[in-house]
Amino acid sequence: MAARIPAKGFAIHSREGKFQRHDFTRHALGEKDVLIDIHYCGICHSDIHSAYSEWHDGIYPMIPGHEIAGVVKEVGAHARKFKVGDKVGVGCFVNSCKECAPCTHHHEQFCPKVVFTYDCPDHFHNNEPHMGGYSNCMVVDEDYIIRIPHDAPLEKIAPLFCAGITTYSPLKFSQVKEGSKVGIAGFGGLGHMGLKYALAMGAQVSVIGRSEAKREQALKMGAKHYYSSVEDAKGADLDLILSTIPTPYNMTDYLDALRYGGELAIVGNPPKDVLPSVNVAELIMHGNKKVYGSLIGGIEETQEMLDFSILHHIYPEIELVTGEDIDQVYYNLTHSNAPFRYVIDMKKSLGS
Repeated sequence: MAARIPAKGFAIHSREGKFQRHDFTRHALGEKDVLIDIHYCGICHSDIHSAYSEWHDGIYPMIPGHEIAGVVKEVGAHARKFKVGDKVGVGCFVNSCKECAPCTHHHEQFCPKVVFTYDCPDHFHNNEPHMGGYSNCMVVDEDYIIRIPHDAPLEKIAPLFCAGITTYSPLKFSQVKEGSKVGIAGFGGLGHMGLKYALAMGAQVSVIGRSEAKREQALKMGAKHYYSSVEDAKGADLDLILSTIPTPYNMTDYLDALRYGGELAIVGNPPKDVLPSVNVAELIMHGNKKVYGSLIGGIEETQEMLDFSILHHIYPEIELVTGEDIDQVYYNLTHSNAPFRYVIDMKKSLGS
């Protein structure tokens, strides 16, 4: 029997805990698996929700992280897609059944047996909890790995595997094109990526904030309009609003900023006890406007997103940190005191 892979990372042991260095092992390298030496891992607001059990009871000890960029260290005997030394990335899931309707339609994220990158049982490896990217290495089936060009900046690529695909996918689904009028609700790690993608697709973009704090940044990045509240955006006649808001809000207020037949796409997911809801009566009376949710994207679309990002030089605004900074980063992100995206330098944090 092949040996398990020794690993180390930064884990939280309870919803009230702090992050600590943690030694563990990953499952053995299978025939189609790839061993990745992790160089960078982005910090996503989803990590916070999971670490603090804000969506469901977390699986502890937990190593979060699903915005992973690194280099191939070893490949299984029958792995053919990658070779040692290739730059690669891993996003929000690492396996699925490959046989159900979502899988065969390249929407693996909706597979009933999807294995999310952390805080999830690995159904294909004895249901052991899968550990995420705040670590030095990861073993992943080659079919769930994204190819990164050799000259791409890994530290800026890493957040694309959640923040990038989460915003790119609904913009494509809603067929944003030249002349579309797009609103971005919430202007943080997700929102600023939505702005960049919508602009690259030819849209006229407005940002709907909840204060004046980010007006200058939004306009500098190319927003045509900045609204400091949803009330100010009423009547903006937008084709699509992409809501990235991760905190409580009144969802139906945003319908007043849409045109007749416009769409509200939800990607921000607040804690379970303060989830926003739609007033059905207001929805009925709002002119055939549509509300839908979007969950990341499949492997094929994630590769498409990465290729589009590199072609158009679309990267997140980042600040590099170490694993010792995670608790402070979480505090900053939950107290509106953060840049757009934090990225952990795993090599600096954990060494080779």
